[in-house]
Amino acid sequence: MSQVLLRQRLAKRLAWQKAVNDPVRDPRNRLPQLQALQAWQARRLSESFTDFKDNARMRPAAEFFLTDLYGERDFSGRDRDVAKVMPLMSRLLPDTLLVAAADAIGLAVLSHAFDLRMAQQLAARRRPGAPITLADYGQAYRAVGCPRLRRRQIELILGVGWTLDAAVKKHGVYKILRASRFPARAAGLSELQGFLERGFGAFDALGGAGDFLEAIGHREREASRRLFAGHADPFGHPGPNRTRGRGTGGSRARSDP
Repeated sequence: MSQVLLRQRLAKRLAWQKAVNDPVRDPRNRLPQLQALQAWQARRLSESFTDFKDNARMRPAAEFFLTDLYGERDFSGRDRDVAKVMPLMSRLLPDTLLVAAADAIGLAVLSHAFDLRMAQQLAARRRPGAPITLADYGQAYRAVGCPRLRRRQIELILGVGWTLDAAVKKHGVYKILRASRFPARAAGLSELQGFLERGFGAFDALGGAGDFLEAIGHREREASRRLFAGHADPFGHPGPNRTRGRGTGGSRARSDP
């Protein structure tokens, strides 16, 4: 991707990020159900990742996904760093790592937009302050709808992983990333640098991301399908991809935003 296109993508996604998180522009950001929903989702995902966390090779990647892509973590510092990334970091880091950062912002924006809509649905319950149940979650998920955008959300999650996996395989990227640590911190870009280092280290430990990413893709697509279908156990993870093995095979299957 050219530097011009990368800058345009970053600028557009940062504008979306600012708009969707603005409590004045969108008062749903102040809903107490929003925080409760995000905590509920973080617990669900942590439980879904139990077998990954039990696998020594996959544990770093699983923890990176849970804390840096899926979790309740405040990503505003990282995303402010990306706003300052050009032209400094473009001189320091390969495009693959900057694409990963741009995709992570796109994922955060889309996920937050969905969370706002679901929080609004949860706030309309007969007892809006009650703990969120699985039935509540499923009803809100179906009410929000947008199955194509839900599929897009999953593709962005996987896309960040595939991009990091590709960066790991490129000769010299780790040295470049380490060399950028001091200038990045000196320029106030420590959040972005930390995100990239954690992601690179996690996928380097995997030694090949195929089985990990394909298992996540299978589970999340199946969970989404079951949620839309009103299944009583949408997060049951049926099928052969409950990964505990050490294989690293699998073909890449992603689409660029």
